[in-house]
Parts: sequence; structure tokens; C-alpha cells
Amino acid sequence: MSVTSVQSDTSTLTLSFVSEFDAPVSAVWQVWENPRLLERWWGPPTYPATFVTHDLAPGGGCTYFMTGPSGDQPHGWWKVLNCDAPHRLSFESGFAHPDGTIDPSMPVMVVEVSLESLGSDTTRMSLDVTFASLDAMERIMTMGMQEGMSGALSQIDSLL
Repeated sequence: MSVTSVQSDTSTLTLSFVSEFDAPVSAVWQVWENPRLLERWWGPPTYPATFVTHDLAPGGGCTYFMTGPSGDQPHGWWKVLNCDAPHRLSFESGFAHPDGTIDPSMPVMVVEVSLESLGSDTTRMSLDVTFASLDAMERIMTMGMQEGMSGALSQIDSLL
């Protein structure tokens, strides 16, 4: 089933994705909890991710890089704000320099993930990305986040 809706709301500075999967919540949670599964879908299809660190405990975080078709490697980071496995995860997300340090010239986003059972074998995953300003939202949207995240989420079905 995958992505069922994408909404951009400049009044709340939020980009929201809703996906549905033919799998129980526990299986969908694994695509977040297991870094090897996360690598197979986080990022656009042409930019597979490699997670260097992965700690979903509150206060923990993740560092990763994606490798593009021409060999470029954009880096990113997460700081976990809350984790209520297997139903909720929230984290700050941003861009990093190749050495893993935060790139302060790029916007920081807050990502809220929720997983809801729609029956024994169907899960709805909502992913809300909130930006600090309209300028930050427009900058990330211009970089293709809506298309990239939609493509990334569409890769989950094959992992379930």
C-alpha cells in the first residue's frame, strides 16, 4: 500500500506523510529499530543510507550518510527526543559534515513518527516533519524532500 497521503502546511510549518502497510505494528517498527533495515529505505531510492551509529533511546541518536549515484555522500544526524516502542518515535534531524559534526548552515527539523494498528495485519505510519521557520521549510522542500521521502517510504513494502 505504502504512501497514502502527503500534505504540506506552511501555517504549521509541517510536512506530513501517511503510509499504510500490510504488516503488524511490530514488523513496521523493525524498519526503524533495526539499523540494517533502516539503511534499506531511509533516503531516496538512488541514495541508499549507511548508519554509522544507531541508538533510539531518548537522548541517544543516529549518524548516517547516503551515497548518491555519482558517489556523493551527504551526511545526517538524529537526536532522539522520545521513543515509545513500537508506537512512537520523535527526533531532531539535520545535516552533518563528513566528519559527523552538525552543519549549522542547514535547517534542523523535528520528526514525529507514529504507528497505529488498523487490524492484525495492517499498520498506518504517520511521519510529521516540523520546521523552525518558513524559510527552513522552503529550503528543504526546494532540495526535494517531499519527493525523496515519498520515494523512501515506498521502499518499506519490500522489507515487510
